[in-house]
Amino acid sequence: MKKIVASWMAAFALMGAAPVFAQVQAQAQAPDPAATAAANELFEAMHYRTMMASMTQQMTQGMEQTMRASAEAVIKNNAKLTPEQKKAALAKMEAELPGAVARMRSIMNDAGLVDEMMAELVPFYARTYSADELKQITAFYRSPVGAKMMATMPQLMQTAMQVAQKVMLKRVQPMVEQMQQAQQAGK
Repeated sequence: MKKIVASWMAAFALMGAAPVFAQVQAQAQAPDPAATAAANELFEAMHYRTMMASMTQQMTQGMEQTMRASAEAVIKNNAKLTPEQKKAALAKMEAELPGAVARMRSIMNDAGLVDEMMAELVPFYARTYSADELKQITAFYRSPVGAKMMATMPQLMQTAMQVAQKVMLKRVQPMVEQMQQAQQAGK
């Protein structure tokens, strides 16, 4: 169970990290102070702290079910385990899951998380956009349509994640089934 939780947490943390890390490294020069100030103003106009709090709350709501489903699938599909071993592994997973979920929630609900993200993102924005461009983007977010976009963004992101999962599942499921069949044929 610990390996399952650890791999799930690592996958979650590293989603998309490689492309972002490469982009950040490519733009490692110090940002213009005016652009940095404009980026901070943009994040304020976007209500970034509130938005991130809402997004992490949404992510943590289904976390226990997602972790349980992932762990159950790994255990149930492990052809090396006997039915008794699977039953014991499922019981152990159920016993350990609340603690793992609590640790993940603690990490995701840490007030310093958004500060750390902003410490990384503000310079990135300031290197990507000029101060004038950031002011134009800020003006958009302060407009009625920009404010509406920010208000609806959490729901849009949740729907987008559900759609992405649905589409990816349709594409990945046949591959998983083929791997399971190949594994069972190789016994």
